[in-house]
Amino acid sequence: MHQLLQQIFSGLAAGAIYASLALALVMIYRATNLVNFAQGEMAMFSTYIAWTLVNAGLPFWGAFLITLAVSFLGGMAIERIVIRPVENAPILAAVVVTIGLLLIFNSLAGWIYSYTLQEFPSPFPDRPLFGALMTTRDIGVIAVTLVVLAVLFCFFRFTTTGLAMRAAAQNPESARLCGIHVGRMLAIGWGLAAAIGAVAGIMVAPALFLDPNMMSGVLLYAFTGALIGGITSPVGAVIGGLIVGVTENLVGTYLIASQLKFTVALILIILVLLFRPNGLFGTAIVRRV
Repeated sequence: MHQLLQQIFSGLAAGAIYASLALALVMIYRATNLVNFAQGEMAMFSTYIAWTLVNAGLPFWGAFLITLAVSFLGGMAIERIVIRPVENAPILAAVVVTIGLLLIFNSLAGWIYSYTLQEFPSPFPDRPLFGALMTTRDIGVIAVTLVVLAVLFCFFRFTTTGLAMRAAAQNPESARLCGIHVGRMLAIGWGLAAAIGAVAGIMVAPALFLDPNMMSGVLLYAFTGALIGGITSPVGAVIGGLIVGVTENLVGTYLIASQLKFTVALILIILVLLFRPNGLFGTAIVRRV
């Protein structure tokens, strides 16, 4: 029983990271109907920025906040320069663009920082708590994720910009008629998604070590969480990420070797697409013909 609880709590900590990246994927999908395959590599590159700032002598949380600001501006720039020219192109063209971004960020990080594994400092000590069921690092990661979610909830619920972004995502044509600058809202959405992805990268780097390929597996789990919760539902993305974290931990511990845990994500994706394509909280998209 102790081992079971330990795996569940550990899975929740990992799931909180998947939830952050899944939320970034959902935000971009709701705004553009596009899955950003470069989301993980953008988060990885942001993590390298934080690593550089920490090594330059900045306090961890100072580097954290600066990285979020740089990531936000970088996400807006990517939407303006790279994504906007293909926003009216066939969906396959936009997908190819995001895959191209993935390769560019991966190669650029390898060229600048090399592919050598680097240690990334954690702001939370790794001390066992509650009879070794959890560690202070696990609690810290979950707490940071919850703070990010709370800030986003307040932003979208109580601010003019947040309400405008929701309107632009749900019905761009009507939003334009109401005087909302839809293009600006899309750019802000990409910026927020990049910042949220940076949080996921910074939180997972102390456990995985820092290298240009570190987010590939995390992106797969985050994508699975987004599909389980519903690719159109921010709340579903969070719940889906937590489900994936706990499931892959339990299955990897009790059913299959830990090296095969990636197959859990693939099986979950297949099951969701077969039996509930809209996810647990997603809404079906109906188009008139």
